[in-house]
Amino acid sequence: MKKVVMYSTGFCPYCTRAEALLGQRGVTEIEKIRIDTDPAQREAMMSRTNRRTVPQIFIGDTHVGGYDDLAALDRAGGLLPLLEGSD
Repeated sequence: MKKVVMYSTGFCPYCTRAEALLGQRGVTEIEKIRIDTDPAQREAMMSRTNRRTVPQIFIGDTHVGGYDDLAALDRAGGLLPLLEGSD
């Protein structure tokens, strides 16, 4: 399973939803990068994604986007193949 990285904040309902969905799809480990406690990480996230909102989710080298993007990818049947693909 590919590595999952999620930019998040301490209280973020969409981050919680994203974690739950990923957990349902077999993800047991998510590297969380807190942008509320580390301003440098906020800047890094914005330059990496061109977005300001959390969560911002990466599966391997692929930027999935936020929770809505993750859920849409799952509904379209693309999440599991992306998670299980080789790096």
